[in-house]
Amino acid sequence: MASCLYLLLAFYITFSQAQPFKAVNLGNWLVTEGWMNPSIFDGIINKDLLDGTHVQLKSTKLQKYLCAENGGGTSLVANRSIPSDWETFRLWRINDTYFNLRVLNKQFVGLETQGNKLVAVSNTAGDPETFHIIRNTNDPTRVRFQASNGQLLQAQSETLVTADYGGSVSGWEDSDPSVFIINIVRTLQGEYQITNGYGPDKAPKVLQNENTWIINAPILCRKYGIKVIVDLHAAQGSQNGNEHSAARDGFQEWGDSYIQDTVAVIDFLAARYANRPSLAAIALMNEPQAPGISLDTLTKYYQAAYEAVRKYTQTAYVILSNRLGPADPTELLSFASTLNLVAIDVHYYNLFWDGFTKMSVQQNIDFIYNSRSNDLRKVTTTNGPLSFVGNSKIISYFNYIDEIGLCYNQQIPARNHWASFVVDCMMEFFAGEWTAEWNVKGASKEDYQKFAKAQQEVYGRATFGWAYWAYKCASRHWSLKWNIENNIIHP
Repeated sequence: MASCLYLLLAFYITFSQAQPFKAVNLGNWLVTEGWMNPSIFDGIINKDLLDGTHVQLKSTKLQKYLCAENGGGTSLVANRSIPSDWETFRLWRINDTYFNLRVLNKQFVGLETQGNKLVAVSNTAGDPETFHIIRNTNDPTRVRFQASNGQLLQAQSETLVTADYGGSVSGWEDSDPSVFIINIVRTLQGEYQITNGYGPDKAPKVLQNENTWIINAPILCRKYGIKVIVDLHAAQGSQNGNEHSAARDGFQEWGDSYIQDTVAVIDFLAARYANRPSLAAIALMNEPQAPGISLDTLTKYYQAAYEAVRKYTQTAYVILSNRLGPADPTELLSFASTLNLVAIDVHYYNLFWDGFTKMSVQQNIDFIYNSRSNDLRKVTTTNGPLSFVGNSKIISYFNYIDEIGLCYNQQIPARNHWASFVVDCMMEFFAGEWTAEWNVKGASKEDYQKFAKAQQEVYGRATFGWAYWAYKCASRHWSLKWNIENNIIHP
């Protein structure tokens, strides 16, 4: 299954067909982000135990946590009072009740080669690394693990964890060495998780609208004057470890060894869409994360992928996403200046940093007019790449996801159910992600209006345009549709 190519399409729609664009992403319509529509996971058995769920396991008898010493490479013990990274296991889901457990150093928990002792030494998962999780019906936080030898795990002592329990299993008492408390510390809810969670028979039915959109997208684009941006949102191995970037378990593993295969996907997308009149741009990768991906590796990939696009089109823009994390926001300028028709994508949120939790309404607004304005100015140069404050969130099932952004004509009614307002478009700068949500508690409608207006004014200076995340969302201030209907945003 890991070798299959799985493509998902999402759309951007703009209010104008000329730069700078204003647009919105149809996030979660064609690729899953669980936080945007949590109910879509409700039909999955053990929906809290999906691929990538991070769990900690506490022996009820010893009142200590299981631990992969040194993060893996040796035996399991049960001697930790306070859990941390070595005591955290990442689930790989086989089916509803069978799982692999991966540790910090990326080995899998399993039986030793000879015997019944638990170790974390294998870099691959097979039968010895597969466990049946049995949950207490009345208290699903109490679990037992059945190993491939048919025996239950037990914490015999703080230094000995084995799969050989032969006692009674009629109860779930604390004194039972085979009973563990499972504590969920992180969950992933992406395309990989929902597809593998429902399984190959049910998943196509749940996600059937994706195939319909993929087939009809070129027809709709041409009919309604929509421009398209194709964005590779999730690369094999995951470029940032997030659920929307092909991560099965939260590890960021994309790097040099994946470049050739990833370029092949860009080649495929360019060949497929280059002759479409609606194609505006192809974005090569969404949100690569520093320091896990080096600048050298990223530019090596961008160069090869850019050349793949140019085999098929000389007129479509190529979008390069800045690295997230500890990286210089101007680091791509020199590289991008050697390319033709490129845009640099930057994402701005007044979220995801502790400093924003302490800001007042006015401080948030001032931050937009001052700090964000300066940030945008740094990456906007004369005769340089275009800037785009945009959004490109999508998840991957097994290998890849591409996201299509639609640049929508202002005269097309926003009531069309596929029409949303986002921008991911052209060397210019693109404010590829922003939202009206923030960390201010108890903010008034007027506060939200001022905050949104400030962002529209500042991100409107991005030479390629901006994109709002997203058109519809269960969290209403993330929903452009709700914000427009409630007079918060005036696009």
